[in-house]
Amino acid sequence: MKKILYSIIVALSAVTFTSCNKDILDTNPTDHVASDDMFSNTDKGMVALNGTIRKFWAWGWSVTGNTHQAIGPLGYSLMADLMGDDFVMAGAGSGWFWYDYLYDVKRRYSSSSWRCYDLWNYYYTIICNVNYIIAAKDTIEGTEEDINYLVGNAYALRAYCYAYAGMIFGRSYIGHEDRLCIPIYTEPTSITTTGKARSTNAQVFGLALDDINTAIRLLEGQEARHISHIGYSVACGIKSRIALYMGEYEEALDAATKAIDATSAKLTKDIFEGYNSTGANVDTMWGAEVITAQGTTNPQFMTHMDPAYKGYGHRSRKCISKYLYDKIADTDARKGWWEYIDLSVAGAAQNLSHGYQQKKFYFKDVKAPQATDQIFMRLPEMYLTKAECEARLGQEPTAIETLKAFMEYRDESYDCAKTGTELGVLTTDETGSLLEEIILQRRIELWGEFGRIYDIKRLRQGFLRTSEMGFQSQAFLTSLKTDDPESFDWVMAIPQTEIDANPLMVQNPIGSTATATEGDDPELNAQKAAIAENGE
Repeated sequence: MKKILYSIIVALSAVTFTSCNKDILDTNPTDHVASDDMFSNTDKGMVALNGTIRKFWAWGWSVTGNTHQAIGPLGYSLMADLMGDDFVMAGAGSGWFWYDYLYDVKRRYSSSSWRCYDLWNYYYTIICNVNYIIAAKDTIEGTEEDINYLVGNAYALRAYCYAYAGMIFGRSYIGHEDRLCIPIYTEPTSITTTGKARSTNAQVFGLALDDINTAIRLLEGQEARHISHIGYSVACGIKSRIALYMGEYEEALDAATKAIDATSAKLTKDIFEGYNSTGANVDTMWGAEVITAQGTTNPQFMTHMDPAYKGYGHRSRKCISKYLYDKIADTDARKGWWEYIDLSVAGAAQNLSHGYQQKKFYFKDVKAPQATDQIFMRLPEMYLTKAECEARLGQEPTAIETLKAFMEYRDESYDCAKTGTELGVLTTDETGSLLEEIILQRRIELWGEFGRIYDIKRLRQGFLRTSEMGFQSQAFLTSLKTDDPESFDWVMAIPQTEIDANPLMVQNPIGSTATATEGDDPELNAQKAAIAENGE
């Protein structure tokens, strides 16, 4: 039997806290694995952890080309926003993220330069790295507090990666619990590791939930020792994301509430700081404090967003859909995150003549872009998750109270007297329910930083794009089935390198629907196993 895809085989000794992106990870096939000495004590273990965390803002290492859009979690949030209905990309610009926006990446699954490979390699590399840390949990030397902190971070990172890989490579958890998702590896891997078949959504997200629960137990009472690390409150925040996606609303509510209670982050009305500093933005729970020596210029999130930098964000303006913009009250301070501009005279060739250009994200200093921080989790998300879960669990007065407690920091005149949890078949089919109102505020608040397509999937809705919403005709996606929650259009193809290396791997459909050999039917695993057994 062929062995596992090389992209999840790493030499842990190469995972160091370095500023050179090309030295971060050797992704070539190798028999070299971590030495026993590397995890002999927690000081050495922290070197591996810091090197792994460094991948959250190191660019380009997960692909062999198109490196300027392979920029880690904020890049994947931008990708997932561009796949939805609230984010308009005004032009192709230099080409980065344009193909995510047009859903033209799945067919490129055979290339190691494109999104399918990028995502697969990214998440499984981190999973592989932290599996070595977890494997050493019973033998590593150090204080109980230090061991719990190190191993707790490793479990939290593994939970995060399995959840996000599951979100993009599988259909929604809700409604597809027993359908195929991605393979599970919980032990250290090497070149001799045999590839596994895809596990189900229930298994993958069940592991993610178990992992984050373990992390929370180990990290209880511990704050993050650095903003880029995961302390108790952020672990609770990650759990709230996973449980919310799974429809486990009681668990998501409990986790969001604990995150709010434990974090040192604060709600603030100062929302025009650019979301570029983990220190200045006081509502930040988790992020990357990037020093100049470890930063970069063009290949980073803010370059793609900030038009004032005169780079990628200038040549391809990032805009909010007119539909969502019109939903923002004139008294809501967040309306200032966007401005209506004439793109025909904006100094760049845009496909749209007009648009609501974003001003939410910008560099601290366009002359010193290398020192721009990245923010992965903010406190407002926890309030909105708490309100949603309370509404879903029949606690409507409390949900309204939670929503209003947050909205005081955005719109002092805000009030809400809505009720119910009904959602439309399409995201534009409005019901007027309380749940819909909470989701609306979530769409506004987390625009550009969470990944809208993940919410569309978990809410089991479809969506359309139209010119009235601000989209150009080529972005209408008329050949796809984005109006159908059962569609595979927003499910990423598995890279050909994995298909070639692992005879048990079932491919996702390149089109909108399953075929006889491609899809998420568990029976396809049996077919693959039979073929592999016969040596075909």
